[in-house]
Amino acid sequence: MKWRGRKGSDNIVDQRSFGGRGTAMGGGTLIIGAIIYFLLGGNPIDFVAQNTDVASQRSPASVSNAEDGRKEFASVVLADTEDVWIEQFRAAGLTYDPPKLVLFQNAVRSACGSANSAVGPFYCPADRRVYLDLSFFDQLSRDLGAQGDFAGAYVIAHEIGHHIQKLLELDRSRRDNRSSVQLELQADCLAGVWAHQTEASKDVIEAGDIDEALGAAAAVGDDRLQERSQGYVVPDSFTHGTSEQRASSFRKGYSGGRLGSCVQM
Repeated sequence: MKWRGRKGSDNIVDQRSFGGRGTAMGGGTLIIGAIIYFLLGGNPIDFVAQNTDVASQRSPASVSNAEDGRKEFASVVLADTEDVWIEQFRAAGLTYDPPKLVLFQNAVRSACGSANSAVGPFYCPADRRVYLDLSFFDQLSRDLGAQGDFAGAYVIAHEIGHHIQKLLELDRSRRDNRSSVQLELQADCLAGVWAHQTEASKDVIEAGDIDEALGAAAAVGDDRLQERSQGYVVPDSFTHGTSEQRASSFRKGYSGGRLGSCVQM
């Protein structure tokens, strides 16, 4: 994927300079942290909201040049999702309200509760934000075998799919494992729509990119993850769908190329 030097999104909240572990912030620490966050280009109100009564002691964390490159990549992908969904919502007579993408390191507090990096990227419907520890891209490649930039782009696009579900009030059906699987597969489908529209409107998708996305979708299938972690598969416990289902759902969105390919309008 051609992403270097391209326009990024303004909807990035970078909290990586404050790794999280331990006890709650005191008032003085919170104020100092908000000032530092402002100097780093963030909104201090966002910082206070994210760290009030949070079970995490913030301490400066190193941010490498490689991670800065990943931040730029995530910002560009987020901007591409905004371009696609603004247009797709407009075509449907709707207005797209883009989410914030919160970058964190080690642990983070969201309106859905505290989480550490082990949970992977996630969308919190309560504050309409996507949360991402950029080290997940390494895990995706090293541990799950999903290689390439577009594998990471798929992950971001999938989480944005959950935001679309929230905006269209489709997420209310998450009552059990079966409905959870349906929502996850729909988010994969929406990621496929994003890939189709980005390819059609911008000369940025390269040969092999779609295969990378399909590989990433398959890599995070419940069956493959369970087989890897415990050596056997329990279909009744699936919450995201099998590798085949996830790749197939992405293909469905990529082939259809429109919001209506995944969502009954």
